[in-house]
Amino acid sequence: MTFKEQILQGIPETLPLKKTLDSNISRAPKRKQILSDEEKKLALRNALRYFPKDWHQELIPEFLEELNTYGRIYMYRFMPEHKIYARPIDEYPANTKQAAGIMLMIQNNLDHAIAQHPYELITYGGNGAVFQNWAQYLLTMKYLATMIEDQTLHIYSGHPMGLFPSSKDAPRVVVTNGMMIPNYSQPDDWEKYNALGVTQYGQMTAGSYMYIGPQGIVHGTTITVMNAFRKTLQPNESSAGKIFLTSGLGGMSGAQPKAGNIAGCITICAEVNPMAAQKRHEQGWVDEIIDDINVLVTRTQKAINQKEIVSIAYQGNIVDVWERFYDENIHIQLGSDQTSLHNPWSGGYYPVGLSYDESNALISNDPKTFKSKVQASLRRHANAINRHTNRGTYFFDYGNAFLLEASRAGADIISDNGIDFKYPSYVQDILGPMCFDYGFGPFRWVCTSGNPEDLDTTDQIALEVMESIKKVSPQEIQQQMQDNITWIREAKQNKLVVGSQARILYADAEGRVKIAEAFNQAIKSGKISAPVVLGRDHHDVSGTDSPYRETSNIYDGSKFTADMAIHNVIGDSFRGATWVSIHNGGGVGWGEVINGGFGMLLDGTTEASEKLERMLFYDVNNGISRRSWARNEEALFAIKREMERTPKLKVTLPNLVDDELLENL
Repeated sequence: MTFKEQILQGIPETLPLKKTLDSNISRAPKRKQILSDEEKKLALRNALRYFPKDWHQELIPEFLEELNTYGRIYMYRFMPEHKIYARPIDEYPANTKQAAGIMLMIQNNLDHAIAQHPYELITYGGNGAVFQNWAQYLLTMKYLATMIEDQTLHIYSGHPMGLFPSSKDAPRVVVTNGMMIPNYSQPDDWEKYNALGVTQYGQMTAGSYMYIGPQGIVHGTTITVMNAFRKTLQPNESSAGKIFLTSGLGGMSGAQPKAGNIAGCITICAEVNPMAAQKRHEQGWVDEIIDDINVLVTRTQKAINQKEIVSIAYQGNIVDVWERFYDENIHIQLGSDQTSLHNPWSGGYYPVGLSYDESNALISNDPKTFKSKVQASLRRHANAINRHTNRGTYFFDYGNAFLLEASRAGADIISDNGIDFKYPSYVQDILGPMCFDYGFGPFRWVCTSGNPEDLDTTDQIALEVMESIKKVSPQEIQQQMQDNITWIREAKQNKLVVGSQARILYADAEGRVKIAEAFNQAIKSGKISAPVVLGRDHHDVSGTDSPYRETSNIYDGSKFTADMAIHNVIGDSFRGATWVSIHNGGGVGWGEVINGGFGMLLDGTTEASEKLERMLFYDVNNGISRRSWARNEEALFAIKREMERTPKLKVTLPNLVDDELLENL
């Protein structure tokens, strides 16, 4: 069968043969056995409802084996025969370009060069899934292929509920992931209900089809690291030869060495999974791999002495590095961590003293002992960091729940007031006041032609737009404008593309609207040869309510509310988004955050121009408004400036209270 025939088939007409799995492909950890015998029967019933009754007798023992072995039913037998990657948009069978664009984005998320555990449909973060199983993939792709322009596909945590009549202006797809009743949002609830096959953890851009490989976070990490150095170095001091020590080389965290190279420092990133380290090295995202701590010490000392700009992957545990560097008196300028501690008990964090394989065995066979070892490791990890910070290291939490889980493990990371953490979130210190409050965040686009020349054209267009805006921008955002102009000018030479021909750029509402409109006109004129998909990371101005990350610099008591993210996805949906998504748990952990995203296809039409202006304006200014109501100074400046430029925008502004009136009570 051709690729198009396979897509249009959906669930195959005849039962396919069992698949042989490639042992070189990174696999998801085996999940703990949490279901009772009766619940396992229910999980089997739930899985079998995708298939004809006469297949059930053969599938039951196979699916039960998967459930008993992996803790989930992935339906490996139904993995498609076609290679999964972002094909040029015209190669997809579809009645609308919008649907074809979504199919392209789904396949990009599951590309073996991008996905962390592709056999298990997991894009990044250890559990960030596009779908729960392969039947859902097959059905979703068929629905998209047959969709017409006045239908909407509704997807419940990976399950395609079906195509419903809507309108041409409605989103083509509405996605929810993990939207639980609040009392059922504990980590074990995810384990149980995901094992039953009724919900999933969509992370942020995994289950919303907007992941573009590690490039997506390289930019944010680069900005963070550059500004962390600006905070800690003398004005005439260079970051060359200074150490940025961190850990994690998986989906998102794999961006760190590349970001460190761009920021001009020594990056040392520990990773316990040999496959992850090798994958990043082969892709050119990390310069060197070392698996001996003694060799690492010698190599690091040489890099310091020669003031090198280099990235080194240490194939081992990060705790050993922190402790050994302290003993060797190696100064760490910046420290962080980007292991997936939103998922601490299922492979997001590996404890010191155990090998990768030993840990994976414990996760499945003795989860209670594994949890105990993780918490002991976190206490030891935090103690080592504390010793370094006493010597002058600047440590920041990268929003991966490191400080949160360390505090729950009893680590010494609470400040003297007994409430806050000793160390700031990078959003509190850097991205919140510097970027999000002003409206700057991770705007993305994908050239659906797959042609690198189209990406070059979009880079040039974006550069010209940003340079023209910078000329008339106020002083308050000149640094942000210049950092992003430098970024887009150097993007191609930094070799950031993995998978689709995609780019990311931090821009505010004005920048996003003007860049998008310039793209749309270039598509109309043929300067860009095919439609462009717009999107963003959920890690942005408006899309996410996350008290320990995106909204950690909200101090009016509302950081534990989630109204902003819900309004964002609803507001985007009727202002012109091609698809919208809302998730529980992305980034920092199940039950810890609500985040929303969108995708928009530009096709060179007048309708696309109208939609992009309406939607992108709201998508950013919704968040600035909430941040200004929280009395954030930078957001107040930004929203007042926007109201002066946009008469139809009327935002409620706070009246500020004289502190002395309250202090003297």
